[in-house]
Amino acid sequence: MAFAESNLEAPCEELGPESAAEELYRMGLVYSTGLGVPVDYVTAHKWFNLAALRGYADAKQSRKELADFMSTEEIAAAQKAAREWLSLAN
Repeated sequence: MAFAESNLEAPCEELGPESAAEELYRMGLVYSTGLGVPVDYVTAHKWFNLAALRGYADAKQSRKELADFMSTEEIAAAQKAAREWLSLAN
């Protein structure tokens, strides 16, 4: 993946439901590259999925690429985490 050259800072806290798609995408980049945090593909997929749901086109591609490195169970866990995050808005 071409994420390693990104100039991102590690997340300090979780984002809320009102977060913009680009912020969600950047969180996916942080977790997919381990920039200041341990690499966590499940969490990265969650953030890419949320950004994609908000229409961020690059997130769809990043999510697809990342899924190639994940098991079916990991993808299911990421999707469940995204649904739980979305439930915060309700």
